[in-house]
Amino acid sequence: MAALLHDLADLAAHLRSRREETLQTWRKSVKADRMLTTAQSLPRNQLDDHVPGLLQAYELRLDPGTMAIQTAVAEQGELAVAHGLHRWQQGYDLQEVSRELGRLNEAVVVQLEEYARERPELEPQVMATARWIWAEMSGIESSKSIAEYFRLRQVEAAGHMKDLEQALEKIRELEQERADLWHEAAHDLRGNLSAVRTATAGLSKVGATQPVQERFLRVLDRNVASLHHLLDDVMDLARLQSGREARRIAEFDVAASLTELLDGLQGDAEQRGLFCRQEGPAPFVVEGDAVKVRRLVQNLVINAVKYTRQGGVTVSWGESASDDGKRWMVSIQDTGPGFATGPGTPLVGALEQATEAGGQAMGAGGEAGVTAGSQPSATSADPPILRREQGEGIGLSIVKRLAELLDATVELQSDATGTTFRVLLPRRYVS
Repeated sequence: MAALLHDLADLAAHLRSRREETLQTWRKSVKADRMLTTAQSLPRNQLDDHVPGLLQAYELRLDPGTMAIQTAVAEQGELAVAHGLHRWQQGYDLQEVSRELGRLNEAVVVQLEEYARERPELEPQVMATARWIWAEMSGIESSKSIAEYFRLRQVEAAGHMKDLEQALEKIRELEQERADLWHEAAHDLRGNLSAVRTATAGLSKVGATQPVQERFLRVLDRNVASLHHLLDDVMDLARLQSGREARRIAEFDVAASLTELLDGLQGDAEQRGLFCRQEGPAPFVVEGDAVKVRRLVQNLVINAVKYTRQGGVTVSWGESASDDGKRWMVSIQDTGPGFATGPGTPLVGALEQATEAGGQAMGAGGEAGVTAGSQPSATSADPPILRREQGEGIGLSIVKRLAELLDATVELQSDATGTTFRVLLPRRYVS
């Protein structure tokens, strides 16, 4: 037994002196293996990784000291786990991990066989014991390293699954939001058509006086215009959601563009007894998509006019409050009933609440409603109209999509005295 331990210690010393040669043999075989594509791109220190420590642990196992053996076993387990971790981090696939360990096994076996050929006088038990120890260590190395690699791949796969589940849930939410918007559009179209039908019935009623007919004509004109705007909104939203809209960046004068827009909307505000004011420097030249900025402001002003009963709407533009020189601001402020949202609530989060609150506000302060089957009275002071103005949810959704397309930020501040939408847009866009 003493001779065996002595011979094993000599083998350990020999392997220690030839460790770099063993490593070089292993590196060459790894580089020559076309299946180990990831390993071929690694620098030497990352490729070597735990391998020198594993060879050292084998040398300690061949030494007779009990403490050395215990230390070698503990170190080998830690090294094997670390190897699996590092190879996973470096992008190995499972086949590459096992093939690399196989190349290491070949390099060590070559050293053992050369040692045996150079010393034919050795007892067969010496090399048999050395081979058995290495086979045990090689098996532990492979199993622990591959097990750790596989565990990490499972963790990674579970993370991907969670990400996919969250993405699918987001898609379901977006689809539900889209379905709700189209449902609202259908409801709005039905409502306007009901008003048109009611007005048409009133006009065709025998014996209706001229003043009554004139009132029905006003209702008819108002609801036909509303239908036109609603259909335009539906088409705009369809284009935005399909991704067919692209921004066209050029310099334009905000003051001139918004003044022209507000002049066109002034008539609707005056018919409702509201003011429509504008404030801002002129000229005010920025870089952006003038058409889409106008559409964004137009939707917010139209909604503000619809839901404001007294006072009016003020549109202002200019430098952003932060004065960082990188953004400019346009603000749409009304004196309407307000949304059920807190100060500074972003448009994205307030969309559904805004739609619901706007409808409730109209229900509380609007005119008496009629259904499609009700008949107007020929002697009433004014023909009945729908309880709520239509299309606000679609309008706000268009604002949201346009803001995303323009890299704009939309903030909403609302209380019982009115609502302010504040839109911050870049002064310059990077090509």
